[in-house]
Amino acid sequence: MIILSCKDVGLEYGDVTILSGVTFGINEGERVGVVGVNGAGKSSLIKIITGKYSATSGSVFVSGDKSLGVLEQNAALESENTLIDEMLLTFPELIADEKRLAELSAKLSSGDSEIISQYTRLEERFRENGGYEFRSRCRGNLINMGFPEDMHRMCISSLSGGQKTRLALTRLLILNPDILILDEPTNHLDEQTLVKLENQLSSYRGTLIVISHDRYFLDRVTTNILEIENHKAELYAGNYTKFVELKRERREALERAYKNQQKEIARIEAYIEQQRRWNRERNIIAAESRMKALERMEKIDRPENAPGSIRMSFGTALASANDVLKVSGLAKSFGDKRLFSDLDFMVQKGERLFISGPNGSGKSTLIKILMGFEPASSGYFDFGYNIKIGYYDQENQNLDDSKTVLDELWDAYDNLTQTEVRNTLALFMFRGEDVFKLVGDLSGGERARLTLAKLILSKINLLVLDEPTNHLDINSRDALENALEAFDGTIIAVSHDRYFVKKLATHMLDLGSTPPTVFDGNYEEYQHYKAIRASREADASATVEIKTVSSGKEQFLAAKEQAAEKRRLEKRKKFVHDEIERIEKELDRISAELMGDAASDYVLADKLYNEQTELEETLMALYEENEGYTEA
Repeated sequence: MIILSCKDVGLEYGDVTILSGVTFGINEGERVGVVGVNGAGKSSLIKIITGKYSATSGSVFVSGDKSLGVLEQNAALESENTLIDEMLLTFPELIADEKRLAELSAKLSSGDSEIISQYTRLEERFRENGGYEFRSRCRGNLINMGFPEDMHRMCISSLSGGQKTRLALTRLLILNPDILILDEPTNHLDEQTLVKLENQLSSYRGTLIVISHDRYFLDRVTTNILEIENHKAELYAGNYTKFVELKRERREALERAYKNQQKEIARIEAYIEQQRRWNRERNIIAAESRMKALERMEKIDRPENAPGSIRMSFGTALASANDVLKVSGLAKSFGDKRLFSDLDFMVQKGERLFISGPNGSGKSTLIKILMGFEPASSGYFDFGYNIKIGYYDQENQNLDDSKTVLDELWDAYDNLTQTEVRNTLALFMFRGEDVFKLVGDLSGGERARLTLAKLILSKINLLVLDEPTNHLDINSRDALENALEAFDGTIIAVSHDRYFVKKLATHMLDLGSTPPTVFDGNYEEYQHYKAIRASREADASATVEIKTVSSGKEQFLAAKEQAAEKRRLEKRKKFVHDEIERIEKELDRISAELMGDAASDYVLADKLYNEQTELEETLMALYEENEGYTEA
């Protein structure tokens, strides 16, 4: 059943067209990812659907009996409430009923039949609406979204901007609306919280519409992709990877059909011209007949050009030593807060090392230490012979806001002609008058493109990249990935974009593990290794030797361990499966008890809430571990 649809929706501002003839329908329960280049009109379409914008033309249908929940991009909460109080405020009716039940409970001993009747009716409604679970749900959702219990009594005003946005998302998710609309929900989330969000949205029972540039997230969460391109929209079945395949096939089919039809039109026109030259009566009749056939032919439009995206190549790397970087005993602390310590690893020529870890683990700080912008607390590092570094910082601070785009690049490479500089800028979509914009007036995406333009002109053999995909749309990320994949030098990078890391990484450095782990393998191999390591640590009956994989040529599982490891893994998988079943039954028992004997016993109910919360947290961890086995 269609729950939401748009028909011929258009949006214009004066002579500028944002959307034109947008038509699609979304069925109940579908999870739709909305993609398109920056400025394509994704957020504008969402605002039309939610009624914030009025469409210039067309109509929008939203099923009237369905609730709608919306998280706009960077919609941070602003409040003086504590985190837990803000979450509880999403259930005002339950809080009011809870207060009234307490008042009535104190009067039950009077034996007044009216009070008993009121209490019975109110308690039944309270139970049916989830009154005995909503407090534990609030606590559990906060924990699942990266807010541990020691933060629950913190004031919202003390949170960072990213944490406030994450809290707004957490509050929205607990409301469980029929239609959930999210605009860039993965901003400011670390990998651990992202996985939890993905698991939550993958099992979401309502309808989901999500704008995102995170291709890995879209692959895991969505069932359909709505692409906005050249002011129009096209709905594809499948996740992001499937969409890329379908779009390529569709475009190729359209181009073939267009070219074949153009050949047929040319053949018919040549035939008509020939018949007219002969100019006999039967030739004229034949020509007119073919003319009518040509007029009746339904013409296929030439496929529109895809929106512009950057084009780049880093060229051939300069010759360098095989040992590119050696790090020994490196540590960094800020006061009493230790980010990392005892960090030892080597980077060899041609390797692509990606640094991972939760927010606050020191990823960007490590990059700044290696670049000389931040001192280490202890230890040392040393670059090899003839290493020439190209550095990309995530804030694009190596730009002069007072210069024009043209001067920023030309001053860095004054040996180039203006034509050469402008040709380079054109590759990064700075064309015409764009090159005379002040750097200080550029958007985040434009600053990122200018920084990359400066980088590709450098004669380098080591790229050090700190969140290079920030502010880039999907097309630009694809172009950057292809350029980095073709680069024959060495790469050290920090990125929260798992699709990007998955495509490029040959080695992983995990600052979130203790001690920090350097893994000789790609992103997916490392995720597999972590899942196995977690299962081995959790299996108390097994004698486990956790071995940190070095950056040498060791494999994370030695051949002699494979057979034993397989048996241990199968045993753990069975344990996880059985434990999930046991906890689910236990939670059913607790829910039944909350609706029964504990309904009027608040002391017992509170005890059961605590048991329920602990079991739900354990169950969530088991679900994630079980999913890891499935993906592996």
